[in-house]
Amino acid sequence: MSLSITPASARNAQTKEQGGLVRPALVILLALSLLTGLLYPAAITMIAGAAFPHQAAGSLIVRDGKVLGSELIGQPFSAPGDFWGRLSATAPMPYNGAASGGSNLGPSNPALADAARARIDALRAAEPGNLAPVPVDLVTASGSGLDPHISVAAAEYQAARVARARGLPLAQVRALIAAHTDQPLLPVLGEAGVNVLRLNLALDALPAR
Repeated sequence: MSLSITPASARNAQTKEQGGLVRPALVILLALSLLTGLLYPAAITMIAGAAFPHQAAGSLIVRDGKVLGSELIGQPFSAPGDFWGRLSATAPMPYNGAASGGSNLGPSNPALADAARARIDALRAAEPGNLAPVPVDLVTASGSGLDPHISVAAAEYQAARVARARGLPLAQVRALIAAHTDQPLLPVLGEAGVNVLRLNLALDALPAR
């Protein structure tokens, strides 16, 4: 039985070859880290800020130098004179952008039914005379918990209550709903939605009656 012994010169050559691969690997790692972790994000941020400054800044709504919110994140409303948005399951407060997520409650979970029932009761209490079916998006949370939109049907469902609470003609409130309805880029990409925050701010901007 013979043993194969690698000559020392061969081992040294192999070690030297492996050592020669370390430096190029580190250079590539550093170059890609700088490119993808610093240069690329900085370039995209600069391009976005120049081409789409409003969106790049978070689509903030600013009035008199004060930030009132973002067009992309809903806010909780419960006053009779305001349109109400969707439920939000984020914690520790609704529409918490740092904790975006759904309720993760399945359709057979009693907690989901309880939340929907409580919202229906609140809507009925705010407008006892409205016996129309409650649109589903008014009693369910979105997957993100931050959805700023409701369906046109959900806005129309609340129009009479808002008009009565604010002393406005119903036709004027419906016109504002239409003016703040966002259409999808293509019909196959979803339904039209009403931005609740922008709609309520438009109502607040009307002359006092």
